[in-house]
Amino acid sequence: MVVGAFPIAKLLYLGVRQMSKPVANRIKAGARSSEFFKNYICLPPAQLYHWIEMRTKMRIMGFRGATVKPLNEDAAAELGAELLGEAIIFLIGGGCMVLEYSRQAANSRRKEEELNETIVGLQTQIAELSLTTETLGAQLREVNRLLLSLPAPTKK
Repeated sequence: MVVGAFPIAKLLYLGVRQMSKPVANRIKAGARSSEFFKNYICLPPAQLYHWIEMRTKMRIMGFRGATVKPLNEDAAAELGAELLGEAIIFLIGGGCMVLEYSRQAANSRRKEEELNETIVGLQTQIAELSLTTETLGAQLREVNRLLLSLPAPTKK
């Protein structure tokens, strides 16, 4: 049975992303009804977005000096709430991507550390075997020297 094929973290990220849309819609509804949100959170970005969009469209069409009239309050509040909702969804999705990246980086780092530990262990074993080989070679040379120093057997 493959347990690692479908990690729980990915399922949680998917759940968070799916929940972000209703949460964003709820925040948008709250932003439309609250005067503070409407005046200080929704209207300024909406007016700025409208101004940038209209200036860009006018320049593309060749109108250089035309002034951009601001949106009325209701349209700006609606646009601001939509921008807020999209920003929330974008931030949640970006957060999920950052979390997934950090999780993958941690896994990669852990695997690399395990590989490095394995390499260090193998290098240690190679050094020990090399030392053992040198010791055995020295012992073999000593035995050969002793054999050569013995007198030759005489035939009777």
